[in-house]
Amino acid sequence: MQTVAIIFRLAVALWLGGAALFTFVLTPIIFRSYDRDMAGQVVGFLFPAYFRWGLGCGLAGLAALLLLRGRHFLPMLIIVIVMLALTSLGAFYIEPRAAELKKEIPSFVTTPKDHPLRKEFSRLHGISAVANLLVIGGGVALVILL
Repeated sequence: MQTVAIIFRLAVALWLGGAALFTFVLTPIIFRSYDRDMAGQVVGFLFPAYFRWGLGCGLAGLAALLLLRGRHFLPMLIIVIVMLALTSLGAFYIEPRAAELKKEIPSFVTTPKDHPLRKEFSRLHGISAVANLLVIGGGVALVILL
């Protein structure tokens, strides 16, 4: 069971670390280094891999947790399931929809903020940002519970 506990800890650490690195380090650097349209394009290319990473870590963590069933099992299970649900929302709904919208918006620099497509993109971006921060918060909670 010690191996399973290590797998769980690694899955949580890699999920949380990946989300924090992407959110707080890479994305700001990309947006500071390129104009908004190019930065959005680069981040858009990275999103599918980002979500696959989260889903992979989450599923590995869930499987290990189900085998462990140790101290704090129920709260950790709920947190992992919520984190996976939020990551799935991003991977299977928000990111594909946002990518389609980006194709229809010629430029985020020149398209007015009140344009319907930009407004819809901003709405999805807001939902995605909140979901992402909740995943990071859930990861922090899991680390604390460990």
